[in-house]
Amino acid sequence: MRVTVRSRVLTTAVLLVVAIYVLLPIWWLVVSATKSGGDLFDTPGLWFGHIGIGDNLDRLMSQDGGLYPRWLLNTLVYAGGGALGATLLAAMAGYGLAKYPFKGRGAVFAVIMGAVLIPTPLLTLPLYLLLGEIGLLNSMWGMLLPCMVSPFGVFLARAYAEAAVPDELLEAGRIDGAGELRIFSTVAIRLMAPALVTLFLFQFVAIWNNFFLPMMVLNDQSLWPITLGLAKWNGIRTGFLRDAVVTGSLISIIPVILAFVALQRFWKADLAAGSVKL
Repeated sequence: MRVTVRSRVLTTAVLLVVAIYVLLPIWWLVVSATKSGGDLFDTPGLWFGHIGIGDNLDRLMSQDGGLYPRWLLNTLVYAGGGALGATLLAAMAGYGLAKYPFKGRGAVFAVIMGAVLIPTPLLTLPLYLLLGEIGLLNSMWGMLLPCMVSPFGVFLARAYAEAAVPDELLEAGRIDGAGELRIFSTVAIRLMAPALVTLFLFQFVAIWNNFFLPMMVLNDQSLWPITLGLAKWNGIRTGFLRDAVVTGSLISIIPVILAFVALQRFWKADLAAGSVKL
């Protein structure tokens, strides 16, 4: 089909509007992070005032005895550890459901799909009571263990394993004497890499932005993630810590951006193309 000039202009205009809509809040955050608390309200919101990013950073890092670096480290542990654990468990479960026939496999997968449909707030009270019974409230493990469970990740891993991991490769590995664990770790994991990287990033971002779970589980401020800590500062004497909150919010998005940039090279399609002759 021949693309007309009018359709190109219309498409470009729509994409430009979408780009502005997405990037405008980020631009506001970058600009606002350079302003003092007073300049946030006395200067144009989308342009710079007096550049005070250094003072904002000093205040951010020293506020409440230097809690922000601790919150940042906690968030990295929760998001990185939780996403890694969820990805590994989902990969094993999805691969097993896709490649090992056993009685009741359909029922197990149906239960997992049902878990995807359950709204998270419905699990709040059972999860809180369970963590309390096993003594994990107000602890890092109380945050990490729930984050390692991802029913959607199991669904994604199963679907990708069925499509991307040929049974012929698995059978060839068994003929060569490789055990099931070795086949999974050296063959299946590599072929499933695009889906697993996608799952890791989704889970990483979800945990990084999670507010409800840490608010329910954690009481000790030294164990809080960034989301909970910045929310607390934002509620203290309106405007008193607004410059620190804005600067902290800007810093908090940097690890997420770095994660996407670092892992995007693993998004490769047709990794096994040509490995099996049909």
